[in-house]
Amino acid sequence: MAKQTDTQEMIKEALSQLDFGPAALSSQAFAAPLLAWYDEHGRTLPWRKKWPELADPYDVFLSELMLQQTVVATVIPYFQRFKELWPSIDDLASCGEEALLKEWAGLGYYARARNLRKAALAVSVDYEGNFPQDETSLLALPGIGPYTAAAIQAFAFDRPAIVLDGNVERVMARFAGLITPLPDLKAQLRAIYPQLAPDHRHSDFAQAIMDLGARICISGKPRCDLCPLAQTCLFAHHKEAAYVPVKAKKQPKPKRQGMIFVATKGDYAVMVRRPEKGLLGGMMGFPTIGWGSAKEAASPSAFEAPFAANWQEIDTKVRHIFTHFELNLTVYHANLGADDLTDNEAGFQLVEPEEVGLASVFAKVWQAVTSIR
Repeated sequence: MAKQTDTQEMIKEALSQLDFGPAALSSQAFAAPLLAWYDEHGRTLPWRKKWPELADPYDVFLSELMLQQTVVATVIPYFQRFKELWPSIDDLASCGEEALLKEWAGLGYYARARNLRKAALAVSVDYEGNFPQDETSLLALPGIGPYTAAAIQAFAFDRPAIVLDGNVERVMARFAGLITPLPDLKAQLRAIYPQLAPDHRHSDFAQAIMDLGARICISGKPRCDLCPLAQTCLFAHHKEAAYVPVKAKKQPKPKRQGMIFVATKGDYAVMVRRPEKGLLGGMMGFPTIGWGSAKEAASPSAFEAPFAANWQEIDTKVRHIFTHFELNLTVYHANLGADDLTDNEAGFQLVEPEEVGLASVFAKVWQAVTSIR
């Protein structure tokens, strides 16, 4: 922590020495060259349309919930698969949760999938399958926060909403010479956003900034020689741009220890559906002990296998990083005999793991077990 603190203080000192003068906060300086660049270099994405066409609000809703904490390249095949299975919001509303979670497996943050279905139900029933366009109604839908609501308003309805994601924050902060650390920076960006935005093409504007941030104004050293905003950007060609926006201090992730039990019979394994509330809620998983909550991880119970079997600890430890903690798992394996697992009151099921859609942590465990069989 001391090294991180020293580095941050050095960055703040270096940035405080810069004297740029006033920023060119106008649509002519920012939006005009940006949109001209976007017309030629903007990404083609399966959920995107370019003005004067507008994206289907369902496509924006679906892609944006998938893109939370997930990169574009990972999301594309998931989005395409969902659109094949559930082409419309009404189709998604009528799907079963188990089928949805299976297709979501690998994207992580499974509360998003459950909120996806709840919001789809609300739009299908309360709005007859048509997304609302006002911010208040959008924010009332499960899983939709200020960013997603703004994205739907702008991309699908061409409304002048303030759309701030990581790429947008980086481009705008560098352009305007803002060195206020996150998250306080967001208030400043919301204040200057309308000054930089055009009076038309609202659907393209934020997406153009996102593409510039993903391709040119990247984290670390930006490619200022290729940037359409270089003539008026205050941080253009400055080495200190690599530190903007200034990040808040990172707190170390707490570590949890746990045990996981994989009993197999041929290609089948014993799994159980996890409780709806909590980590990986509603997902099929292998039985676990000691990592469902911080309290449980702090004082795990004595070794108690979920059912009687010839359990053996395997050599491989499984490590997985969740948003708020690091998990280290001890893995136990057992080959099921004919008389094992006779009492099934706990909801255990003998299934093929690949067929249920494994969450990433369970996929790692299954790979560790299958490698020794």
